[in-house]
Amino acid sequence: MIAVDTSTWIAFLSGGEGPDVEATSEALARGIVALPPVVLTELTSDAKASRRLVKPLRQIPLLAPDGGYWERAGALRAKILARRLRARLADTLIAQSCLDHAAALITRDSDFRHFARWGGLRLVVDV
Repeated sequence: MIAVDTSTWIAFLSGGEGPDVEATSEALARGIVALPPVVLTELTSDAKASRRLVKPLRQIPLLAPDGGYWERAGALRAKILARRLRARLADTLIAQSCLDHAAALITRDSDFRHFARWGGLRLVVDV
C-alpha cells in the first residue's frame, strides 16, 4: 500500500511533473493508493476543489486511525522535535497513519525526511 501526501496530490491533479507525480500515476494504475485522513481533510478544505474531488477520493481506501494512534503520533512528533527538527502537526499525523498501516509515502515535501530518518517512515521518492 502506498499513501500520497497532499503536496503530491496537488501537483498530480494540476498536471504537474516530477518523480512523485510519476510514482502516483503508477500506484494508481496498480490500485495500491491509500489516503491518510489528514490528506483527505486538506484536499477537501477548498470549497471549489472539494465538489469535484469528493467522489473520486471516496474510491481510495482510507488509512483509518486505530487505538493508540494519537499517543503514537505525539511520541513520534516529540522524537522529531527533540532533535530540533521541523515536525508540523499535519505531517506528523500523515506519517503516523502510514506507519500504522505499513504504507510507504509519496510526497514532494522534504520535511518528511525527518520522519523517515528518525521514525521509520518509508518514502517512495527521495525528497
